[in-house]
Amino acid sequence: MRIWKSPITIEGLTEVSKNTAVSYLGIEFLEIGDDYLTARVPVNRNTCQPYGLLHGGVSVVLAETLGSTGAACACEPGQKVVGLDINANHLRSTTSGWVTGTARAVHVGRTTQVWQIDLKDDEDRLTCVSRITMAVLQPKS
Repeated sequence: MRIWKSPITIEGLTEVSKNTAVSYLGIEFLEIGDDYLTARVPVNRNTCQPYGLLHGGVSVVLAETLGSTGAACACEPGQKVVGLDINANHLRSTTSGWVTGTARAVHVGRTTQVWQIDLKDDEDRLTCVSRITMAVLQPKS
């Protein structure tokens, strides 16, 4: 079942992300399914920590980008979302290639949403699992 309440396209997500952390880190939106989003981030000099591993904060940026984008597009017109909480468990380091994230809604409610984001390396190995909770803000009357 399709969960999107707002128009959503790869081109639109890319355009709205110009000149933001998303574009500066090289995050690319890849796919929009009926109930999920995918995007990837390169593992390179700009996204690694001094020891040559993908920076954990960059994994969290990818997760938050996917979860908050999904939440915003799953809202009714006029509603907005803001992050309440995010956590991430880093399971495997990555030193090259790409890390791809897939976000799926766990709960889409009237006042909150919860999204699960799984990040994988080029060999389809889980590198990080993250969960974000979003507050849904109603339009001001």
